[in-house]
Amino acid sequence: IASIMSRVRDLRNKYRHEDNVTDELNCTKISADTTDNSGTVNQIMMTTNNPEDWLCFLLKLEKKGIPQMDVSLLNRLIGRYSQAVTALPAEKHSQDENYARILVRFAELKVLQDPEEARDQFHLARLNCKKFAFVHVAFAQFELSQGNVKKCKHLLQKAVECSAVPLEMLETALQNFHLKKKQLLSDEEK
Repeated sequence: IASIMSRVRDLRNKYRHEDNVTDELNCTKISADTTDNSGTVNQIMMTTNNPEDWLCFLLKLEKKGIPQMDVSLLNRLIGRYSQAVTALPAEKHSQDENYARILVRFAELKVLQDPEEARDQFHLARLNCKKFAFVHVAFAQFELSQGNVKKCKHLLQKAVECSAVPLEMLETALQNFHLKKKQLLSDEEK
């Protein structure tokens, strides 16, 4: 009984220090639990379950390290992005830029683990959120980095044909492609 009571006290102390739901959803604070975050995820899913809250939570989680150098963080992020993609139905959120950003970032993280799965994720992002130029450019950048120059060019041309916005982003990416730059968009252009 003493052991159980001690555990209950520990849990109470832990949850007393966590931030409240409103602050988390306003993206000003995040759960004190840096390894699991299941409380935050459950709160998002049970309250708003919208792309904006998911993206804010995921970006805060990413700031905890460098996924390219921390395998456990990478795995945790991929798990959380996967959870977000599953929780957010494409038919409801395909016109939401935050949703598109979640799909693209999930694909970018998958590149670090499995390029073939990443390609599938980029394809899914492009299929569901074709109105956003950055989705097409991210997929084209992936193909370029994989040495698929023709596929890269094809993706950029298709993006122009389907009137993805902003058009200027696509024009810049195409220009950089023709100049044989390794990056379709510089950090400033992004």
